[in-house]
Amino acid sequence: MTEEVLEKLKTLAESAKYDVSCASSGTTRKNTPGGIGSTAGWGICHSFTEDGRCVSLLKIMLTNYCIYDCAYCINRRSNDLRRATFSVSELVELTIEFYRRNYIEGLFLSSGVINNPDYTMERMVRVIKELRTIHKFNGYIHIKAIPGASEALVHEAGLYADRLSVNIEIPTEKNLKMLAPEKDHASVYKPMLYIQQGVLESHEERQKHRSAPRFAPAGQSTQMIVGATDENDKQILQTSATLYQRPSMKRVYYSGFVPVNAYDNRLPALKQPPLVRENRLYQADWLMRFYEFNVDEIVDDKHPDLDLDIDPKLAWALRHPEYFPVDINKADYAMILRVPGIGVKSAKLIVASRHYARLKSSDLKKIGIVMKKAQYFITCNELSVSSINETSPEYVRLKLTEKKLPKGKIEDKQQMSLIFPD
Repeated sequence: MTEEVLEKLKTLAESAKYDVSCASSGTTRKNTPGGIGSTAGWGICHSFTEDGRCVSLLKIMLTNYCIYDCAYCINRRSNDLRRATFSVSELVELTIEFYRRNYIEGLFLSSGVINNPDYTMERMVRVIKELRTIHKFNGYIHIKAIPGASEALVHEAGLYADRLSVNIEIPTEKNLKMLAPEKDHASVYKPMLYIQQGVLESHEERQKHRSAPRFAPAGQSTQMIVGATDENDKQILQTSATLYQRPSMKRVYYSGFVPVNAYDNRLPALKQPPLVRENRLYQADWLMRFYEFNVDEIVDDKHPDLDLDIDPKLAWALRHPEYFPVDINKADYAMILRVPGIGVKSAKLIVASRHYARLKSSDLKKIGIVMKKAQYFITCNELSVSSINETSPEYVRLKLTEKKLPKGKIEDKQQMSLIFPD
């Protein structure tokens, strides 16, 4: 690796770090004779930084030059920062050399937009095409489709990449126009539609001919910035729910706004990214995808924003005590799934296990239920604590959010126990 390429690597890896939609999943690409690398099972092995970001892919930009001047982007046209651009051959060689040294197991490739979307997209496609066809690279590849790129280029990218993504960035068109006047949602939704069509057509072809080429077998993803604009959590989750109606959409990522351009007065003055809110949105997203919740149950007009102190499933349960307690030995799977402290795997085990015997609290602990939460919302005839309807939602919330008090506060805690007895 030359000194020049190393300097480009430092610059372009730094420029790519704010894109969080780079996790891999849902595809299998076996090694072939004469090839290198593979993806298997649910994707590649992952390493994570302290804030949960995936770092096992070579996460890199083709270039950090950009024709756009988006207020929230570090690579915006008006910023005075070090710029660099990889040639196609440099980026291909870098990926192969990193893989051979066991530094990475795949590639996440994004880019600023130079000249125009098609010019940039064509160079990105050349990179992954050379990796697949010349170097026989079978590792995981995730490529960002450039908004505004032609259908032909997006389709060609899908033939070589495992996953494609197009970032929606800002949830509403109005606020996107405020922070990025040169962009619109139409240019984002078009390549999303191209990807969806490619995935569906590929699925039909492979049902007829097993040797038909696969198109983006891990589907597509997108990303929204949280906290840069005034959308509430209901608006964000409604946008996500609409995106999940697309059969090829696998993940919506939420990125807490990082104030990299503090001089722009269109942006909020945040001291740090809203990481707790970001986490709550991921939890709410999980409820929509795996727990059979809809948006209006998680957030509504009365509660348009998620509770930052408790997770959204617990918040829903506290707002709806009328559904509880749930009889673990009689309730159906869908209702058991809504009990705080019970996950998808545990709910399935409960339904399967109770065919053989009535379940007790000791059985529930063995299954893996978080009894600290669940005990207030279930009944199995021998629980030692009172349910939410025998106390109150306020009491349960207080007990579940209660923190260990310092020694000087023991008397206060004893007084509180007189008000809220167990």
